[in-house]
This record gives sequence, structure tokens and C-alpha cells, in this order.
Amino acid sequence: MSKTSTCPVCGKPNQPATRPFCSQRCADIDLGRWFTGQYRIPGPPVDEENMEKEERNDER
Repeated sequence: MSKTSTCPVCGKPNQPATRPFCSQRCADIDLGRWFTGQYRIPGPPVDEENMEKEERNDER
């Protein structure tokens, strides 16, 4: 007995060519969710003031 993985976007069985997704469409949907910030990786709060200073230093 083998367990078939399902697409994390729509729940259909995944396809080897686009694993872990069932299609390129679902892979693109997932990528779009990362780009728009719908997925987030938890972490400590960011100090906005230090981020601005670091960005200015990187521009030099």
C-alpha cells in the first residue's frame, strides 16, 4: 500500500512533473501566495528603525 500525496493548493493527487503540486497552475498559485505575503514564516518582530539604517548602509 502506497500513500499518494496530494496537492497543497487544491487537494488533488500530485504529478511527478510538478510535485508536490498537481499542475503548473497550482504551483504558480502557490508562488503568487508567497509573493503577496499570504504565507509567512514566524519569527521575532523586526526592529523597523534598524532595518532602515541597514538598508541605507547597503546602498553605499
